[in-house]
Amino acid sequence: MEAVAEGLWGLADHHERKGEIAKAVKCLEAICQSHVSFFPIVEVKTRLRIATLLLKHSYNVNHAKSHLERAQLLLKSIPSCFDLKFRAYSLLSQCYHLVGAIPPQKQILHKALDLTASAGNEIAVKLWCCNFNSQLANALIIEGDYPNSISALQCGFLCAAQICYPELQMFFATSILHVHLMQWEDPNLVEGAVNKCDQVWESIAPEKRQHCLGLLFYNELLHIFYRLRICDYKNAAQHIDILDTAMKADLQQTQHVQELTKELDALNQSLSRSDLHYRDRSALSEKQALLQERLSSMTRFSNSSRKDFLEPAYFGNVRRTSGDKLELAPPPIDGEWLPKSAVYALVDLMVVIFGRPKGLFKECGKRIQSGMHTIQEELVKLGITDGVREVNLQHSAIWMAGVYLMLLMQFLENKVAVDLTRSEFVEAQEALVQMKNWFIRFPTILQACESVIEMLRGQYAHCFGCYSEAAFHYIEAARLTENKSMQAICQVYAAVSYICIGDAESSSQALDLIGPVYRMMDSFVGVREKTGVLFAYGLLLMKQHDLQEARNRLAKGLQLTHNHLGNLQLVAQYLTILGSLALALHDTVQAREILRSSLTLAKKLYDVPTQIWVLSVLTTLYQELGERGNEMENIDYQRKKMDDLQKRLADALSSIHHIELIDKVKLQVQQFHEVDIKRAIAGPSMSINLDIPESIGLSAPLPGSSTSRLVDLDIGRLGKRKI
Repeated sequence: MEAVAEGLWGLADHHERKGEIAKAVKCLEAICQSHVSFFPIVEVKTRLRIATLLLKHSYNVNHAKSHLERAQLLLKSIPSCFDLKFRAYSLLSQCYHLVGAIPPQKQILHKALDLTASAGNEIAVKLWCCNFNSQLANALIIEGDYPNSISALQCGFLCAAQICYPELQMFFATSILHVHLMQWEDPNLVEGAVNKCDQVWESIAPEKRQHCLGLLFYNELLHIFYRLRICDYKNAAQHIDILDTAMKADLQQTQHVQELTKELDALNQSLSRSDLHYRDRSALSEKQALLQERLSSMTRFSNSSRKDFLEPAYFGNVRRTSGDKLELAPPPIDGEWLPKSAVYALVDLMVVIFGRPKGLFKECGKRIQSGMHTIQEELVKLGITDGVREVNLQHSAIWMAGVYLMLLMQFLENKVAVDLTRSEFVEAQEALVQMKNWFIRFPTILQACESVIEMLRGQYAHCFGCYSEAAFHYIEAARLTENKSMQAICQVYAAVSYICIGDAESSSQALDLIGPVYRMMDSFVGVREKTGVLFAYGLLLMKQHDLQEARNRLAKGLQLTHNHLGNLQLVAQYLTILGSLALALHDTVQAREILRSSLTLAKKLYDVPTQIWVLSVLTTLYQELGERGNEMENIDYQRKKMDDLQKRLADALSSIHHIELIDKVKLQVQQFHEVDIKRAIAGPSMSINLDIPESIGLSAPLPGSSTSRLVDLDIGRLGKRKI
């Protein structure tokens, strides 16, 4: 009977290679359903193979789970066979994760770890121990149990150290850093985790490091998240450059591999001709061998997974070649963080987030377009086309869809920010409508985006002088999030809109919003909240005619913004108010110098409203100094800018979407099987929580969410409202 089993296994292999998965599964199930008994170990191996095929190529998670549970029962009667038992535990854990059954998953993993403790100290056993600790950490993250997740990862780190495997140690060191970034309880612990990653990375031999592309991207991205979180933009830049260079090099190599593969296919086609002359065949065969060797050398590391291990399931059920993966760790560990396309989109996003405050809009535009194109291609592969809603998604595809949808929303958010800064109101409106429509179609998956959309509606309304509507949306955004940083930012924005309304009641409401944030501004990580509240507070003090105190607050805020954020728009707005203050205090020399600097920055950003605001203050300055020529020239230039702005505003006002965006109406959505979807987007990997200082994120609360939004605080919309 063993010969029959071998034959059916071989036939299943043949069908799998041809992509005939259903036939492959039928061949294997014939063994399990046979009236003649096979040895238990044959049935176990067959059921493990069936489960792997189902997880890899279908949505049949429950079918796979039943095969694995049966295999486990059979394995209880078989002594030793640790490798098969470990494989069964690992695959069953993945099944439980896919269906959102976290308690039984943890139970299985604890049993697996108990087995590794009694199975000896061989390298293979230690690798399985690393596998189970990694999966356990993921499961604990879903439940928000950060301390025990870190403990599991530390156990994995120790296992990797015992077998002298620095690349595997790096996998656990980066995972520990990621959990600390999500939790962020003690800044010293986070910094310690960053330093540990640096230490372990340096311990890997340089020739080995170049093959650890997945670890390189993961480590550098985590370093960027950390640097942006603490507002260390200067040191974040070098990590972004490393990532961008690595991405471009890999894309170039991928293209080269594709070209060589195409050439080899054509060569094979020629060699298949029966009428080929011996001499020609010999020459072509020699060329074929050379091409195969070149391809082999270029893809050796990515194809190095040993066949004696079962491949981990592809979560999201998108079958990808090994070249499409950025592996973090060797088999049997499922060490992929995100698909390569998602990681490369994330690199583009980092370039945008870093370049946008500096006014590098041309490069930002290219990266936004590139990232969105990549994401939309992946969404189509997942079956997300026009009209598809989250209720139509397969449960096991929800997580992967969530990754790409969140990335897409982040690109759109940045597009809105860039377009509002450049006074491209129609384009900003279109991007914001897209965000709104995506949210309505996927309200549970994109729940974290609702607050961001409301905040952007507030900024859009503020641009049109609809300050009451803007304040409404900002306050609604603060209400929709539990993130303290996001709440503080939105309260500051709402306060500025109230100040712009200009009456006593609105000023009182602004003070009520600013006060609590001002009192706790030193408790935030970084200086984003602090620079925002100092700006709003200085503006309010101006309104109350406390000019010297306003000047002190604004000067402090400007210094922090210049030194830490590099946010040119906010710097320009600080300078404009300080120029107005200097003029009010009759310091005309300083006023002229400050206002010219502000105008230069506003021009660089194509920020028309801020330019008009500066020009109006300069006109007052020239009037006071009696510089009639400069005054007339300034008024003429200001008039041209006003005409330009009015045209831009009119184009946006004529759209049917304008009213729906600014109206004091909350987004109305219908949510489907919310609990199931929330559970699905929580996994399958702890490392997938994109905790970056914008609005992207999945299962964990994101402490850095949208904290760099002050780049969009266009106080230039005050325009004629001089305070």
